[in-house]
Amino acid sequence: MKARQFALGIAAAALVPGAAQAQEVVLKVAHFLTPTTPAHVKFIEPWCGKIEAQSQGRMKCQLYPAMSLGGTPPQLLNQVRDGVADIVWTLPGYTPGRFPITEVFELPFFSTSYEATSRALWDFIEGSAASEFAGLRPIATWSAGPYLLHFRNKQVNALEDLKGLKVRTPSRLGNKMLAALGATPVGMPAPQMTEGLAKGVIDGALLPWEVVPALKIQELTKYHAEPTGKIALSTATTIFVMSQKKYDSLPADLRKVIDDNRGREVSAFAAGQLAEAGNASRDITLKNGNTVYQLAPEELERWKQTTAPVAQEWIKDMDAKGLDGRKLHDEAAALVQKYSN
Repeated sequence: MKARQFALGIAAAALVPGAAQAQEVVLKVAHFLTPTTPAHVKFIEPWCGKIEAQSQGRMKCQLYPAMSLGGTPPQLLNQVRDGVADIVWTLPGYTPGRFPITEVFELPFFSTSYEATSRALWDFIEGSAASEFAGLRPIATWSAGPYLLHFRNKQVNALEDLKGLKVRTPSRLGNKMLAALGATPVGMPAPQMTEGLAKGVIDGALLPWEVVPALKIQELTKYHAEPTGKIALSTATTIFVMSQKKYDSLPADLRKVIDDNRGREVSAFAAGQLAEAGNASRDITLKNGNTVYQLAPEELERWKQTTAPVAQEWIKDMDAKGLDGRKLHDEAAALVQKYSN
């Protein structure tokens, strides 16, 4: 199933009369952001509408955004494991050490576009990183948009400008990248950034465009530094996963509905929706009067060389776990290249 075919199915879902029938299965779907964010509006809600339509109303979602089932974002994976939720959308980076293989996609200067990286991520998770998803059934695994740096009141043009700035990061490798660049990394889930910026707890944030308006980042920052070229400064992997136990409990025809709506192209569809949202968010930021600028290519090359040891350290970490770090790194990089051509 191609991403475009999936999109057409999303559009047709609301037209299926069977969706109005009585439901037999209610899937609790939880995540950490508000119901106005692009992932919720442009992917999760349409996906739920599609499985409801295709199951003739026998299966539907109950959505729990903004941690409305309780807990904190790093606890979402425990919630799906323990049956508090049936499906969750979250970032592996929120639970350091739990997805060390999948983490390779978050290395500095490793990923490219939303869709290409997301297709590569799906293939990698289905293959070399499958062991990290025991007890989970991935539905879609996509890359957030290419990360850029948003600053409250300082325009950063060179490595020297970053020194000492407190910058929010979502993951372990984000911490390492920012530290290598001379900034002071501050681990912080996305929902906490608004307050952190408003109170001056952080000077800036590592964040993709698509979530900027929902978190009001354009109102709390003035400068937005984008990398040049096709290779992203960094990104975050995101996963939309179902409890394997819940999946196994479904009758065969409902399992087929789930399986018909998961995979590489579903992941690419989600990524494409976020890419559109990212472009719109950038426009909103420009209209707010903020300064959006690109780092000079020669300066970006300095950043790339400065952060190169982060990848070497990751490879050594994998070797220490009895894995072939270089092989895993190169396999993931080859997949990104394959889908970026």
